[in-house]
Amino acid sequence: MRLLRQLTSLASLTALTLVTVPTLPAQTPADLGRALTLHAPFDTDFNATFSRGEKTCYYRLGKETVPAQANDEIKLLPTGGRFGGGLHFTKKGKSNPQFKGPDVLNYNDKTWSATVSVWLKLDPDKDLAPGYCDPVQIIGDDTKKGFIFLEWSKDETPRLFRYAIRPLFHIWNPTGAQWADLPAAKRPAVEVARAPFSREAWTHAVFTLENINDKSKKPSGKLYLNGQLQGAIEGWDLTFGWDPAKVLLVLGASYVGHMDDLAVFNRPLTAAEVKLLHGLKTGVRELY
Repeated sequence: MRLLRQLTSLASLTALTLVTVPTLPAQTPADLGRALTLHAPFDTDFNATFSRGEKTCYYRLGKETVPAQANDEIKLLPTGGRFGGGLHFTKKGKSNPQFKGPDVLNYNDKTWSATVSVWLKLDPDKDLAPGYCDPVQIIGDDTKKGFIFLEWSKDETPRLFRYAIRPLFHIWNPTGAQWADLPAAKRPAVEVARAPFSREAWTHAVFTLENINDKSKKPSGKLYLNGQLQGAIEGWDLTFGWDPAKVLLVLGASYVGHMDDLAVFNRPLTAAEVKLLHGLKTGVRELY
């Protein structure tokens, strides 16, 4: 009888264990494809080949916004990209390709999450002009209402690489100090002292946004380079004040170098998904 009770207890514990062990969801290209909102491979033109909103790529020409096209500041290279064609920003200029429309970035003032992925190739210390360089920005109607960007610093050698989420101005900068004068701990940013960028190899940059403007959850952002987590922006009030109709994804602000395979997703990708994305043999086109 004692042996029977022991066996019964063991069977109950085993059953309980089987019930409570969680099943982890599979990380597959199909999962990424369902989250994809924009893909611009830059094979034959500037426009997106996949978009849940507008596919046309624009840039500012004087006071007008016109469809983007090659000029002496930015070239389309049919075979010079990470996957097929790509962009070459030949010099610091004002030709900054941009994508717009509410279904591309899905920004809203309640709760906003997203991921942006891009491939870059350059030597920052040899190729960039003096001053800040932002290869990717997300902007709204006023940078004091919010500003998101990848950047290289302007004075250091080697240049520092950063991912920043700047919310309303009074939140991140209550004293009105210059961005360059703030210590790293006082910036809502991830800073990488020696990022793996070069002229010889492509570098994959991915940044996430999670629970922006959400008062019930903790907001955050993460930066990945070549599939590896570099750091996270946490512990900040990441409240923005943008007009959703005026939010833009902007490329190549003061950038000199190569760029390819831009993609946007409507949620923060997991670390496993970022690695999967990094390992795609022919790029984001595999997802749709």
